[in-house]
Amino acid sequence: MDSIEVMILSVSVIVALVVGIFVTLTVTRRNAKSQANTILEKAKLEAEVLKNNEVIKGKEEGLSIKSEAEKQANQRLSKVQAEEAKLKQHELQVKQQQADVQRKKAENERLQAENEKFKASLDNKSELLEDRKKELDRMEMSVRSTLERVSGLSAEEAKEKLVESLKDEAKTAAASYINDIMDDAKMTANKEAKRIIVETIQRVATETAIENAVTVFHIDNDDIKGRIIGREGRNIRALEAATGVEIIVDDTPEAIVLSGFDPVRREIARLALHQLVADGRIHPARIEEVVTKVRKQVEEEIIETGKRTSIDLGIHGLHPEMIRLIGKMKYRSSYGQNLLQHSRETANLCAIMASELGLNPKKARRAGLLHDIGKVPDDEPELPHALLGSKLAEKYKEKPDICNAIAAHHDEEEAQSMYAPIVQVCDAISGARPGARREVVEAYIKRLNDLERLALSYPGVVKTYAIQAGRELRVIVGADKISDAETEKLSTEIAQKIQDELTYPGQVRITVIRETRAVSYAK
Repeated sequence: MDSIEVMILSVSVIVALVVGIFVTLTVTRRNAKSQANTILEKAKLEAEVLKNNEVIKGKEEGLSIKSEAEKQANQRLSKVQAEEAKLKQHELQVKQQQADVQRKKAENERLQAENEKFKASLDNKSELLEDRKKELDRMEMSVRSTLERVSGLSAEEAKEKLVESLKDEAKTAAASYINDIMDDAKMTANKEAKRIIVETIQRVATETAIENAVTVFHIDNDDIKGRIIGREGRNIRALEAATGVEIIVDDTPEAIVLSGFDPVRREIARLALHQLVADGRIHPARIEEVVTKVRKQVEEEIIETGKRTSIDLGIHGLHPEMIRLIGKMKYRSSYGQNLLQHSRETANLCAIMASELGLNPKKARRAGLLHDIGKVPDDEPELPHALLGSKLAEKYKEKPDICNAIAAHHDEEEAQSMYAPIVQVCDAISGARPGARREVVEAYIKRLNDLERLALSYPGVVKTYAIQAGRELRVIVGADKISDAETEKLSTEIAQKIQDELTYPGQVRITVIRETRAVSYAK
């Protein structure tokens, strides 16, 4: 009985479950159907909306296309109308040109007829002029023969005498006028001339510039000259541009001249040429590479020279820039004397003299080494080298007495310590010792002799004297050979010839002296 009840209970549960499942399925189906209907309605609504939107969009596109087509049609119509207007204007221009051509043709025919008439008239006039010319020639010959008979001179002789007379008068007047102008210029330009002369003498010195402005580079054979010049001169131009030195390749056998006032640039050019010739590859790119390399080597050598010089002299604590400037002295000369050797010698002389006077020899040696540092600046301000050197020393933290000794060694400043006169005296001793500046003295004497010999070559000159270190030339002429008016002409001619043929510093004043002496004796 119990098992039957259990079975019945189980069947009841199962039936209940089946009924529940069926009810759930029925409800679910009904909900699904409802949802499906809702979705279907939404889809229909959305489709209707999309359909309406597409219809509206299509209508708008149709209107836009129609508007664009009308716009293009209007533009084409405007273009066609503009072209028609242009064609009409062109047609009018063509008609106008045709009318102009017809008018010009008629004008040309008229001018041609007038030219024919003028040509015929001109021929007649030419014949008439020819007849008159012949008549004038006959009259001129008659007059010339009459004048020659009266004067006793031919026409050519008279012309020569007249030209010679006018030439002498013109030369005398010109000489007088030139002298007046020169006197005027001397009065107004005196201040500027003093500045230029002082700067030139102290900084450059003309003789030194002439003797030390070139370097001769020797080569094994003249075939190398063509390679240095290069095709259409491109190699030599590249070398000059890279070094800043003028390179002169002429007929001098086995030599090339490097010309420039900067000795460091000349040295760079010389070393670069040496490397290029030894290597054999000479072209613009290689030239720039070698010059850059050599410039770096020279800069290093300059610094090394400055360091070695300061160590040899026992001078310490110099600014690196001052050491570099000392090294540059190796490539500079003053009146034919190497500037670095001159500075070393002056430094040693200063130390000895300071020791004898009971002063500090190290300080004196330092001032002596740096006294000409103003001759090797990187730029060229308009200052005497002593003042420039003092400013450089002050800039690089040298002591005031050192700066004053540098500035005062040519009396540009007042001496403020005993080191200044010591430097001044030792500088003069180093420059004046036998053999230091022998070449410059020889050139100086030769220049004086050339001045006197040039003036003596003129007729009527009796004696000449070059005075004031060659800045003035006095010329004594015979009173019976040259007149007062001719002395001005002579001074101008001598000045011009000196200017053309000789090289000299500053200016040379030519004074021509003519005097008459009457001598008698009382017996």
